[in-house]
Amino acid sequence: MALAQLKIDTTEARLADVDLPQGAAWANAARADALARVRQMGLPTKRDEYWKYTDPTSLTAVDAPEAALFASDEAPLFDTVDRVKIVFVDGVFDADASDDLEATGLEIERLSAAMATDIHWAKDIYGVLEARGQKPVARPLAALNTALATDGVVIRVTGKATKPVNFIYLHGDTTSDAILHNVVKVEAGAEMTLLETGPAAARFSKLLEVEVAEGGKFNHVRAQGRDHERRAVTHCFARIAADSVFKSFTLTFNGVLTRNECVLELVGDDAVAHVAGVCVGDGKDFHHDDTVFITHDALNGESRQVFKKVLRNGATGVFQGKILVKEGAQKTDGYQISQSLLLDDDSQFLAKPELEIYADDVACSHGSTSGAIDETALFYLRSRGVPHDEARNLLTLSFLAEALEEIEDETLAEDLRDRLEGWLARHR
Repeated sequence: MALAQLKIDTTEARLADVDLPQGAAWANAARADALARVRQMGLPTKRDEYWKYTDPTSLTAVDAPEAALFASDEAPLFDTVDRVKIVFVDGVFDADASDDLEATGLEIERLSAAMATDIHWAKDIYGVLEARGQKPVARPLAALNTALATDGVVIRVTGKATKPVNFIYLHGDTTSDAILHNVVKVEAGAEMTLLETGPAAARFSKLLEVEVAEGGKFNHVRAQGRDHERRAVTHCFARIAADSVFKSFTLTFNGVLTRNECVLELVGDDAVAHVAGVCVGDGKDFHHDDTVFITHDALNGESRQVFKKVLRNGATGVFQGKILVKEGAQKTDGYQISQSLLLDDDSQFLAKPELEIYADDVACSHGSTSGAIDETALFYLRSRGVPHDEARNLLTLSFLAEALEEIEDETLAEDLRDRLEGWLARHR
């Protein structure tokens, strides 16, 4: 079957019974525009360039796959952190389990309420950043999310938030198919930290749009994991203004298929964007894909991409990262590194690092490596009396350290290190 016909058939099958949610005129227009883009682009297939390492079939199928629920005696991540909790169960906001949104000191609303309002600040962001991120690479699953999402939250930050906001995604239905769309606007000089935790659903589509105004700062730390059978595709689109900072870190455990896409645009001078991730995977059914596209479109911008993956027992890791420096974006400092630690001969790491530069006064670099445990270092630790398994774990944590250092808050970083140590101890 020709690729064009395959895309048409896949897309029409998924959209056959779709009825767009209704709200205010601007919301209806945003959803209709997104659906039109999905039909124009077609849903992805493995024959698309940016999907050749990852099979999207289970993400585009009409019905969500069944996923076994995962029980754990571990305390929830960030449980000791003083935070604002916003809870979703199988993609539906749970008001009883969440903190009072009106008492948080932030402007927080449910997406459904915002999109029913005729005049709302979210109009300038919802679907707008996602649409900007469709060029030069089509991201149809993001457009599908914009068209169909009915739940999520919108957050407007006007000062320095005293507490982080924690989106907690709970999973209780083995066939749940959740679509969430969250919008964050950080005003000039404002600052916030967003945490995300939990398995969410059997199949999960989540999109986050972030606008950081001049002098603003947005910190983002998320942990994906627990459910072994989870399938998830996430997107983050951000527009970063002058003198502002965007930082995002993701830790991923477990899951059959995870695809994280991050599309960042530095549109103001002296903007900073860091995106990092750690992935630990065990088993031939584990497949994890990080796809990043950072565009520099202003002077003196700084970007960092730091991704580390630990893979064993036939697990697969993918990294596709690009830095695009537009004409006139002089003094750009772009850094990209993707590395994997393969703990056996059956696992694989597939990498596609890219640079595209149209300015002549820049400092940009990328690198990608795969390797095994350093036997010399292992022998050294063993000779000092460190047991074999503990020595391997210490070397693995050392390998992951550069990515974990991207987390500014040491309390959050320490919580994630503890979970990593626990995972390594259980998967000897």
